[in-house]
Amino acid sequence: MTNAQFAFGAAETGSAGLRAARVTRVESIPVMLPLRKHFEHAIGGKRLNLENLIVRLYTDQGLVGLGETQAWRRIGSSDTLRGLKAAIDDILAPQLVGRAVFDAPAILWDFDQALHGSHYAKAPLADALLDLQGQLLGVPASALLGGQSRQSIPISAVLPITRDLQQDVEAGMALFERGFRSFVVKVSPDGGAVQTIQQLRSALPEAVIRLDANASMDFAGARRLSDAVADCDIEGFEQPLPPWDVEGMALLAQLTKIPIIADECVVTAQDLLRVIQTRAAFGFQSKVAKNGGAWRSRDLWSIGAAAGLKIYPGNHPGTSIVTASVAHLAAAWSGPLMEGPFAVGVTDEFAPEVVVEPLTIKGNLLQVPNRPGLGMTIDEKALEKYRIDR
Repeated sequence: MTNAQFAFGAAETGSAGLRAARVTRVESIPVMLPLRKHFEHAIGGKRLNLENLIVRLYTDQGLVGLGETQAWRRIGSSDTLRGLKAAIDDILAPQLVGRAVFDAPAILWDFDQALHGSHYAKAPLADALLDLQGQLLGVPASALLGGQSRQSIPISAVLPITRDLQQDVEAGMALFERGFRSFVVKVSPDGGAVQTIQQLRSALPEAVIRLDANASMDFAGARRLSDAVADCDIEGFEQPLPPWDVEGMALLAQLTKIPIIADECVVTAQDLLRVIQTRAAFGFQSKVAKNGGAWRSRDLWSIGAAAGLKIYPGNHPGTSIVTASVAHLAAAWSGPLMEGPFAVGVTDEFAPEVVVEPLTIKGNLLQVPNRPGLGMTIDEKALEKYRIDR
C-alpha cells in the first residue's frame, strides 16, 4: 500500500457522509503578484511579478479545497498561466467533477491517463484534494502524510543575482541577524559570483552556504566555479548543468570538492532513479508543483532516502497556499531534512498574500499551521485585486 492509499484509506473509518463527499466544481484563477524586489535567476532575466494559479475545489458538503501552482517559465518549467488553466479546465477538471474526495488515488491515475506529464497542472488539484480530506476529517494535512513530526521547519534564505557585491553581502548579514543560518546563493553562467561567495563566507563563517545555478552552466564553467570556491566550505552546488546532462553531473560530482544537488533533472520517480544509479548527486530538491503535489513528492522522498540521498524541500515562489503544502509535507517527515528555500514566497522580500492568515516565520523557523487541511482561507478582496482573468 502506498502512502497515498494509506492516507486516503483513513476515510474508511469515518461516516458514509465523509466517504461520499464529492467535488462539484473546479475553479482555476490566474493571479499576477507583484514582487517587492526584482528577482533574477541565471536564465530568464529579472522577474517583476509572480505568475501563479490558484485552484478551488467546491464540494456538495460546502467545503472548498485550495491548491496553487506556478508558471515559472525557465529551465525545467515551460508552463504558462494560459496553458495551465486550459489543462485544468479542459482536460483535468472533467476527470474530477462528480468524484468522491477520498477517491484521490483513482483520480490521480485518471489524470495521468488523460494528460501525460503536466505535473504543474496536476499538483494544485492533488493538493486541493489533500486540503479537502483534512477538512473533512478535521485534521491538518500533515496527519494524512504520515503524522506530524515537527511543529516548525528550519528554512534557508535566498540571495538572488544582483551583481552588486556589497549589496549581496549586506543582504546576507541582515538575514543572518534575522535568524537565518543557511543561504542559497544564485549563480550565473559567467561565474561572476565568486567574490560574493568568498566575501559572504568571510562575513558569515558559521553559516551554511549553497550555490544554485538553475541548470544554466556548461560542464567547464561549473567546474571552474566549483574550483574557484572550493575552499569556501560550500555545502552543495544545486543543478549546475542542464536537466538532460545527468551523466555530466555525475562526472562533476567525482571531480570537484563541492557535493552536487539535483533539482530540475528530477521530475518523476524514474528521473530520481537515474540520478541514484549514476551517483550524480548527494541530495535532491523536490518542488510540489514540479513533482505533482505533496503526495507524489513524498514518494520521491521515500525513494531518495532509501538510496541515502539528502532530502531538500523546495518550491517556486508562491503564496502561503503552496508553501503550506511543503510545510505539511516536511512536518510529516520523521527523517532528516536539509534547510530548504521553499518559504521564499512568504518572506518580506517577495509578493503579497491572498490568504486571511498567512504562514509566519520566527527567526528561520516556518510555523506549520494546525488547522484542518492546509489551514488556509482565501482573502477574497486580495484575490480580486490580483486575479487577471476579469
